[in-house]
Amino acid sequence: MRGPNSYERRKSVDSPQKPCYIFFRKWKKAPIKGFRKGRETMPAETITPSQWKEDYKDFAEATRKFYAKEIDAKTYKGISGGFGSYAQKGGAASMLRLRMPGGRINKDKLKFIADSIETYHIDKVHFTTCQTVQLHNLNESTVCTLAVEALSHGIVTRGGGGDFPRNVMVSPLAGVEEGEYFDVLPYAMKASDFLMGYIRGPKLPRKLKVCFSNTPKNVPHATFRDLGFVARPDGRFDVYSAGGLGNRPAFGVKVAEAVEPSRILYYIQAMYETFLAYGNYENRAKARTRFMQEALGGPENYKKAYLEKLDGVMASGRDLTLTAEEMPVTKKGEGEAPKNRRILAQKQPGLYTVKYHPVGGSPKPEFFGNLYQVIKDMDQVELRLSPDEALYIINCTAPEAEQVLEVTADSASTTFEESVACIGASICQQGVRDSQGLIKKLVEMEQAEGFADGILPQIHISGCPSSCGTHQTGILGFHGGVKVIDKVAKPAFTLHFGGCDLQDKERMGDQLGVMLEENIPSFLRTLGQAVAASGKDFEGWLSENPEGVRELAAGYLC
Repeated sequence: MRGPNSYERRKSVDSPQKPCYIFFRKWKKAPIKGFRKGRETMPAETITPSQWKEDYKDFAEATRKFYAKEIDAKTYKGISGGFGSYAQKGGAASMLRLRMPGGRINKDKLKFIADSIETYHIDKVHFTTCQTVQLHNLNESTVCTLAVEALSHGIVTRGGGGDFPRNVMVSPLAGVEEGEYFDVLPYAMKASDFLMGYIRGPKLPRKLKVCFSNTPKNVPHATFRDLGFVARPDGRFDVYSAGGLGNRPAFGVKVAEAVEPSRILYYIQAMYETFLAYGNYENRAKARTRFMQEALGGPENYKKAYLEKLDGVMASGRDLTLTAEEMPVTKKGEGEAPKNRRILAQKQPGLYTVKYHPVGGSPKPEFFGNLYQVIKDMDQVELRLSPDEALYIINCTAPEAEQVLEVTADSASTTFEESVACIGASICQQGVRDSQGLIKKLVEMEQAEGFADGILPQIHISGCPSSCGTHQTGILGFHGGVKVIDKVAKPAFTLHFGGCDLQDKERMGDQLGVMLEENIPSFLRTLGQAVAASGKDFEGWLSENPEGVRELAAGYLC
């Protein structure tokens, strides 16, 4: 609490809640009834698998109607998104997004994915930048069946899309990373449980992304998400709010410092209340939390509104203090792992992590079954998805790391091959350009040129401005579009340069202009040749030639 009159101040700020009121009227007519009474949210842990399963009857009915052409794609999207599923481009197949809180995949979940791929002949899988697994090219029956079967393995796809809290993101090596401030994963998992309790309540204006970072590497972008908890050396969190990528991106507003980890649920509840009150229910294009900064008159006014909501949560008498159980690694190391760019030493002596990054974040379907057979008997080994579409296999002894290294041999072998690309327009309804097709062409170019690792940097490709490929955060990024030349629309991408996601060095890349898709391989080939000729890697070349990228790009922009 920040003073005796904080509640009165909160009431005055709360008064213009028309959007929230409009939504509550609509919610009363919603077909899926929630567990909310007033503003109380039922803890997710009290929602049983059978209760979640009941929800999926609505999904199955909507899916039947869509494939029978009784409802259109837009109507279906408004229903299916809330179950983590969308129709793919053309409407002949569906995708299913498997929520993996904290990016964690234990052996049971891995086996479920592997078995599902084999049983239903799934031929397309993708790791997303929100630490989930997407299954693609599913037919009507398969998508409905898998969504329910996943519940038996602790995978709830509810809220994987639509206007709900999304998958809670975490630094992928939380708990095992050398140099981390502290293990943020236990708190993130508690946050995930808490947020799932909102799924059966009134919808938010749009999605809400919450994440936790353990080092200034800021891998999950905690300083520019809807709500980010940033670890500090003193074992507490700084809290950032109302940030995000995409159209008119914004960095988060630091709304609190040195927050005790046990108090984080108060800040999450305050975020929820703030979004309900001030989120834009009328215009979906402005219905993300980052637009509240402008709507409320700037970052300082947003911070004031958020803190007023926090005061209200604190004054409500509701006990949201949590106790997070530690997740210790008790396994003992064995041997010394070979030197390899994909093998990382953990903070636990003698234990290692193996990094696997399939090109474009799309592993071969058989990978999951092969990996399961290798690790199924390895003690405490589990998987962690990364926001850059990589996968980490953690808690391996040296001999185990060598086995995992072998089964992941098709991984990217250079920084450039580890580039990020969204699923793209061949599948995504919203996509404009084929991100996956482009990244494959670029990797083939790099290999044909024989560029050494480090000559070209990791790039980020989004098929549209939505930034699912996080193009605004990369040193080089592209987002898909078109360029009309002589009255002919041609495939093109906008080039972004200079983005950075490191904490305290955050920067959105500058838009340098539009480049025809057919010219992108030539541009990057020319860039790679210039870097190689310098005798330095890309970072060294750029430090000596800060205008080099702009100068080279100028010859390819249109």
